[in-house]
This record gives sequence, C-alpha cells and structure tokens, in this order.
Amino acid sequence: MKLPTGVKFSNIKMGDIMRKYKEKIMHIVFLISACISIIAVVTICVFLFANGVPAISEIGIFDFIFGKSWKPLENQFGIFPMIVGSIYVTAGAILIGVPLGILCAVFMARFCPKGLYKILKPAFELMAGIPSIVYGFFGLMVIVPVMQSLFGGSGKGMLTASVLLGIMILPTIIGVAESAIRAVPESYYEGSLALGATSERSVFFAVLPAAKNGIMAGVILGIGRAIGETMAVVMVCGNQSILPEKLTSGIRTLTANIVLEMGYAADLHRDSLIATAVVLFTFILIINTLFTVIKNRSRN
Repeated sequence: MKLPTGVKFSNIKMGDIMRKYKEKIMHIVFLISACISIIAVVTICVFLFANGVPAISEIGIFDFIFGKSWKPLENQFGIFPMIVGSIYVTAGAILIGVPLGILCAVFMARFCPKGLYKILKPAFELMAGIPSIVYGFFGLMVIVPVMQSLFGGSGKGMLTASVLLGIMILPTIIGVAESAIRAVPESYYEGSLALGATSERSVFFAVLPAAKNGIMAGVILGIGRAIGETMAVVMVCGNQSILPEKLTSGIRTLTANIVLEMGYAADLHRDSLIATAVVLFTFILIINTLFTVIKNRSRN
C-alpha cells in the first residue's frame, strides 16, 4: 500500500499510538466516574439505614409506620398521615400531569407547526430549569387564591399541591416522551396510513404503542420528581400532620416533614426524621421496581 506524498510511516504509527492512549485514558475516566457514582449512592444508603433503622426499632415499626400521631415533644412518632399525604399528592400529580404531558408530547412531535415549535420547545426547556421555590411562589400567589375562591378556606391543601406538582412534572414527561415518539421509525406511521387509518389513529394506535417504553421512562422520572419535591409542596400543602378528610384538607408529606423539623431536631427526634427518609427511599424503590416489572411484562 502506497502512502500519500509527504506522509511518513512514523507519523501514522505515532498517531495510532496516541489514539490508543486517548481511548485508554477516557476509559479510565469513565470507569472512575461510574465508581464514584456507585460509591456515593452506597454511602447515602448506608448512612440512612445505619441511623434510621435503629430509630424504627426503638419506636416500634408498627407504631412508626402506622401511628397517626406525630408529637416529638411527647415522643410520639407516627408517620402514617405523612405517608398517606405523599401518596395522595403524588397520585393527584400523576392524574393531572401524565395525560397532559403525553398529549403535549404527541402534539409537539407530530402535529405542531414549525413556527410554534420554535416557541414551545424552549419554553418547556425553561420550565424544567425553574427552581422549586419559584414554582412554590407561583402556587402561593396564583393557585392558592383560585382554590380559596372556589372552595373557601385557606386554599392550601392536597388539591393545591397536586395541581402544582402536576405542572412541575410536565417538562420532564414532555421532553422524554417527545424524544421517544420521534425515535419511532416513520414506517410505522406510513404503514398505518396505507392500511386506511387516519393520521390521528395512526399516531395513537401505531406510533404511541411503539414508543411506550420511552414514554414510561418519562412518567417514572416525573413521578420521582413529584415524590421527592419539597419546597414547593411545603408552601402550598398546609403542613398539617393529620389524615386528610377531603381534597382541600391540609396535609404534610414525608419530604415536608423532614425539611420542616430537621433544623432543630435532636436525639430520637432527629433519628426519626432520618427514618422517615428511609421510608421515603423504600417507597421510591418499590415504585421503580413495580414500573420495571410492568415494563418487562409488556415486552413479553
């Protein structure tokens, strides 16, 4: 094989060697990054369980999980109202945010005019970067007065928090779902049209089922944000550690309970808040496991 004019064999060999060294260096960098991430997660888990499990044992697992009274001054640490509050608020956010997010993603991916898309896409990306405290302030100044005028009372409660969280998870669901829909081969859509289906039926019955795994990933990420959200919820949920009796009742979530009291907690009170984080961690783990099982079953 002839080398191009002016190119020496030694230069080509040196280039290959440098390329191999660069690949090895980047391989090591990626390996170190992955190890650091794993170590960080393991360290957090060890810290939570090492401090939380003894507190649960001291209080009693039944009294801690199913107790309805949270009175630290009287050594009563029942987090059942907070568990119920977290479940209700998350479920409300799912009912509001998931359908809207998926429909928005379908519109953005298949029906949105190019001119409008150039406006909406940056707007949704901007929404994803807005701090939680800003969302909380929006809920306090806009959503709470609306709830007051519609239902009376303070306007702060489970419904208000659900609406706010439903808005907050929209950018996550829209972004991931839109990418999943765009990744579906165009032949799915064209094949459905060739069989006589309308454009809308082709999108909803051919394209969406093919993108369901990506859409499910977006939903899981959105639910994860809804469960773990703190500051915005604290500002609009009412912060009452009681079982809610209606949609407008004040509630307290697990995350709100931790952030409200960790600053001055000590001894068993502090350990019980860490134990609350253990319950929240387990709660999120169970939800992710259930979604993974559902996704694997749908593949089979």
